[in-house]
Amino acid sequence: MRTHRLATAAALSATALLVSTACSTGGASTGNAVGKPAAKPAAGSAAAGAAEQAKSGDAYLPGMPPPLSPTDVYAADRPNELSPVVKSFPSRVYVPNTLSNTVTVIDPATYKVIDTIPVGDQPQHVVPSWDLKTLWVNNDLGNTLTPIDPATGKAGATVDVHDPYNLYFTPDGKYAVVMASADHQLVFRDAHTMKVVKAIPSQCAGVNHADFSPDGKYFIVSCEFSGDLLKVDTAKMEIVAKQKIPMNGSMPQDVKISPNGKVWYVADMVANGVWELNGDTFSKPQLLPTGAGAHGLYVSRDSKDLYISNRGEGSVSVLDFATGQLVHKWWIPGGGSPDMGGVSADGKVLWLTGRYNSVVYAMSTADGKLLAKIPVGDGPHGLCVYPQPGRYSLGHTGVFR
Repeated sequence: MRTHRLATAAALSATALLVSTACSTGGASTGNAVGKPAAKPAAGSAAAGAAEQAKSGDAYLPGMPPPLSPTDVYAADRPNELSPVVKSFPSRVYVPNTLSNTVTVIDPATYKVIDTIPVGDQPQHVVPSWDLKTLWVNNDLGNTLTPIDPATGKAGATVDVHDPYNLYFTPDGKYAVVMASADHQLVFRDAHTMKVVKAIPSQCAGVNHADFSPDGKYFIVSCEFSGDLLKVDTAKMEIVAKQKIPMNGSMPQDVKISPNGKVWYVADMVANGVWELNGDTFSKPQLLPTGAGAHGLYVSRDSKDLYISNRGEGSVSVLDFATGQLVHKWWIPGGGSPDMGGVSADGKVLWLTGRYNSVVYAMSTADGKLLAKIPVGDGPHGLCVYPQPGRYSLGHTGVFR
């Protein structure tokens, strides 16, 4: 019998609060700041050869669109720089309600609910397809995906996909990667037909979130229930490395890389902060305490800041990528449970679900002011702000490059 995710997380919230004091060091980490200049490799050295290779197409996953900038993987995500594919789509916020089996649709211009779409059992995330044309609702316990046409806001016929807790897409657009948490698998499927291409044992419990390296050749996956991190070879569709997060009871959540790709951040709701590591070497993670129940990770439109939702205490921490320092903490008035979400197309609003409060929060990215608290269904989780800038989607609630 499956463990109900929402109930499990709620039961562990007390544990998260108990360990907050033990895990906190009281200050921000600077050891992995991404603004430090790298030493120039000596001519003829192996490093210089690698740098030269990076100028060629061979440095990237075949078929992947080359990055717009060698120093910023989010260079295509600037304010209102919408792809021609999505420019005509109406701006909406799509909220999957895990306990109501619906998707609430919000007009961000008015902060009003304009539609409620019935979907399958326990929808977890609303995920933009690689080609930006479809929003996939992950009906985890319903073992289906519900497609939503973002041009019309209408749902289509469901597609049978087993255990779709979360969904990602390889940077070349060939495969969807289903995080089949209960099945203990990473399932590579055809990105268009959703037919299984390869299923690999996860070697851990609770695969849930991921992000891809700048060259697209590997991605790192968090395992919520066993406290593991996986490194996966994209082309081979194989797990090539695995490590345990250095803390008993760790529950890693969202994964995101820094703009220059040198630092990976993994939110941990029990460690009450984000783990930092080097993805290339798959180094031992170091903890940066942020707040109780650290959960979601979102990059500002100018690539300068990382927004970190602290679900257990009702706050959002802001990390400066250049210094590696925490520069702000924004509190939700009256408390709350900020979970997953995304940033508006213009970069001015951070949208987050209130997982245990049946609401959605809209917060100003200028000063953290709460702009709106919007009632939705029960158990709102991985909301999607759409459309957003970017050339293609890597999945989740909207990871665009």
